[in-house]
Amino acid sequence: RPARAAAAGPGSLTDRLDRLAPAERRELLLGVVRAEAAGVLGYGAAESVPVDRAFQELGFDSLSGVELRNRLGRRIGVALPATLVFDHPTVTALAAFLADRSGAKPESAPAARTAPAIEADPIAIVGLACRYPGGVDSPEDLWRLVTEGGDAVGEFPADRGWDLGSLFHPEPGHEGTSYAREAAFLYGAADFDPDFFGISPREAAEMDPQERQFLEVSWDALERAGIDPTSLRETSAGVFAGVMYHDYVPAGAGGATVSGRVSYTLGLRGPALSVDTACSSSLVALHLAAQALRSGECDLALAGGVTVMATPGAFVEFSRQRGLAADGRCKAFAEAADGVGWGEGVGVLVVERLSDARRRGHQVLAVLRGSAVNQDGASN
Repeated sequence: RPARAAAAGPGSLTDRLDRLAPAERRELLLGVVRAEAAGVLGYGAAESVPVDRAFQELGFDSLSGVELRNRLGRRIGVALPATLVFDHPTVTALAAFLADRSGAKPESAPAARTAPAIEADPIAIVGLACRYPGGVDSPEDLWRLVTEGGDAVGEFPADRGWDLGSLFHPEPGHEGTSYAREAAFLYGAADFDPDFFGISPREAAEMDPQERQFLEVSWDALERAGIDPTSLRETSAGVFAGVMYHDYVPAGAGGATVSGRVSYTLGLRGPALSVDTACSSSLVALHLAAQALRSGECDLALAGGVTVMATPGAFVEFSRQRGLAADGRCKAFAEAADGVGWGEGVGVLVVERLSDARRRGHQVLAVLRGSAVNQDGASN
């Protein structure tokens, strides 16, 4: 408060902020934050500082973050926390926070947000997107594949560094080989446009293909729901990703990065959770998303799953156990059934409470009436 009093003289920045409407205050502070950030980082002009890039990406660390906090505190006469750039990670987010702080009376405090419980409201699916084997890049493609009875199984991919010349051996149990040489693959799993998401080529190469695929399909699902993905920044939207493979070597990261990447890229503030329950991961992800929506933890969620096999390890292991279908095709409940056939894919749903979907004018594609978490205890 003493700092505010000292900085609040006639014609001062604090005095100007007190007289501005909220939108004008945010706009003014956007320029102030850019200017001070440019000063800390040694940029030539405020315009050199992007408004939606994370401070960490711009080069801020703990010390420079505190320096920016000190500069802004002096400019607007408000006591600010040392964790400022971590709590509000972009220029836009920080300017919005400062606008609220500087426009309030010193005695007032922001009201704590409470999450309303809305257990009776059904969960609506308002958007979906997918990529599956057989050239499926959309829900329409998937329906066409099903109705036409197409075959999505094909040869091992040639762009993943697999030693295809020595990987196949017709004899089950032969060390280090697979007696199947076909499966259901996403042949475009390596394709990715990092510039679109503001990701450097080097970082893109370190990203698990599952991260890339889930990020792109999440974006597609939101657009199919009629939602601009960039409009969700700083909202409580959540991400729930079902994953079970972590065999991409360069990064050595776990499945948590799949959901975290989407939240980080879109600037979401809701729960970000990667789920691994093996064969039911996507179903459990949807179940948890529905719970989060009903409890008010988020008001919109992305839920789905992704699998991309970066190595042929699953084929080699199941060949050793003689549990692999020789032709790479599952034949469940048939006399010809002879083992598992592996496949890849990614699917994402956009879900929200039904009342919110109607209020926002979103098309309701389906309503989730029930869901559950599976158990893998003693069973047949």
